[in-house]
Amino acid sequence: MDVEAQKIIVGIRFQKVGKVYHFDASTCPDIRIGDFVVVETSRGRQVGEVIAFIADPPPPPDGVWKTIQRKATPRDLVLRQIYQKKELEAVIICRERAKELGYPGLKIVAAEFSFDGEKLSILYSSEAEGKIDLKRLRNAVQRLYPKVNIEWRLIGPRDVAKLMGGLGACGLENRCCSQFLTEFSPISIKMAKEQGISLTPTEITGMCGRLRCCLVYEYEQYVEARKQLPKRGKMVVTPQGEGKVVDVYPLKMAVVVGFPSGVQQEFSVSQLQPWEELQALKKKAQTPCQANGNGDCLCGK
Repeated sequence: MDVEAQKIIVGIRFQKVGKVYHFDASTCPDIRIGDFVVVETSRGRQVGEVIAFIADPPPPPDGVWKTIQRKATPRDLVLRQIYQKKELEAVIICRERAKELGYPGLKIVAAEFSFDGEKLSILYSSEAEGKIDLKRLRNAVQRLYPKVNIEWRLIGPRDVAKLMGGLGACGLENRCCSQFLTEFSPISIKMAKEQGISLTPTEITGMCGRLRCCLVYEYEQYVEARKQLPKRGKMVVTPQGEGKVVDVYPLKMAVVVGFPSGVQQEFSVSQLQPWEELQALKKKAQTPCQANGNGDCLCGK
């Protein structure tokens, strides 16, 4: 039997709205969804929550699955809460030191302790162009936490918005990235154009200063719908006669057709007939019949 098939792979999340990571739970066969476990990560030992069993997992990124060390004990959970309360203090300290040492444009966004306090990750962003030299700040903060392994991580504007939270540009009380998005999808101007959204920066830009994540939500539906609809400017045949498409409503599977009289009317795709097809039929009807030697028609009319 395949050894990999015998493994119990589970999905673990370390934050309420965070990416799901896969781990090998074969050493804990009695594990259940909702259990908290201790695992080794790139940020040190962490406590995460088991949220799913993965029946058909993708290949492990490093060639082998990291294993769960053990189930978290009540002491582990209390320890994690203690260090989580110290994270805000670490952020305030880093901001004060950055200000004292003169780091304009540097923003200390968050601090994350490993559950046992052995490792501290400082998440920051910078408005400065190019790489910023944090040596003085690193040394100053390290002196305040001499027994802690400190890692400095530069994050992008989308991650900053996710961590900071707050009101969305659309008016939602909580931004999508802070509420349910676990990963950021590639987004382009083409997505806004396909959906007929105004390209005004305030209309398509989120609080992070980047294209809004919501532009990707209905993009595929618009693309599929447009494949079945005539484009603007195309001639079509409707129950009211021939006209030109002046607007397209992909989600309604309908178009607005303008007639020579100046009247415009909306029609569903089922009511339309391609103008080119009608012209081809007219041309065929006007073509003289050709007969074979027996006098039989060859054109199929």
